[in-house]
Amino acid sequence: MSAAGTLADALVLGVVEGLTEFLPISSTGHLILAGALLGFEGERAKVFEIVIQTGAMLAVVWEFRARFARADAALWLNLAIAFTPAALLGLAFGSLIKAQLFHAVPVALAFIAGGLVILWVERRGHAPARIERMDDMRWSDALKVGIAQAFALIPGTSRAGATIIGGMLFGLSRRAATEFSFFLAVPTLVAAGAWDFWRNRELFGAADVPLFGIGFAAAFGAAFLCVRWLLRYIATHDFKPFAWYRIVFGAVVLLTAHFGWVNWSQ
Repeated sequence: MSAAGTLADALVLGVVEGLTEFLPISSTGHLILAGALLGFEGERAKVFEIVIQTGAMLAVVWEFRARFARADAALWLNLAIAFTPAALLGLAFGSLIKAQLFHAVPVALAFIAGGLVILWVERRGHAPARIERMDDMRWSDALKVGIAQAFALIPGTSRAGATIIGGMLFGLSRRAATEFSFFLAVPTLVAAGAWDFWRNRELFGAADVPLFGIGFAAAFGAAFLCVRWLLRYIATHDFKPFAWYRIVFGAVVLLTAHFGWVNWSQ
């Protein structure tokens, strides 16, 4: 892979991460598929993903910096409670999940299954939300959202999708569920990134600084724009378009794998 190609790959993957991290369409699933298509896989790719996920996470911190600055103990407690289920299950089963499910076909199946769940939730009808604002959440509400987030350990499920749709099922308004998903991304991505960095710290090298810098900047910029757009979108729209996108995209991956049009096994 040429140096120019590597930098171009970094730009593409950074944009993919930034656009998909906070939408209910699975950033991990998209990175697995995009990495397979670009041939950007292996240990170096794992380190690169830490960098671009950090860029996306910092976009949320920057966008909500005033809200983080005035966050009270109740919000921090809710975030800690919601973070715990996925953290414990990730430590226990993370390596097994990555070995067995971080491949194109399982990801595509998760895309389709997640899309069907979103359609079911959106079509079942909604009673008036019990919790209109994120600040009104109780610790039990945070725990339920945290349990929903644990399903996102399955690649292709979507952390954002699991927390937003799970929150809506448990009585949060669309906006409250979406905002809490943004805030919950920060400890989740920080913990996941720190853990992966520690395990792969010897793979970081000065020669990769341009690659990482481009990916980081692309992820930050794309995520910043995406978060702002999504908050405007949910004011007047539901998540059905994302569900159909997931289903169609997953079906395309399965068809290309079945007929051998794309060699996803590389």
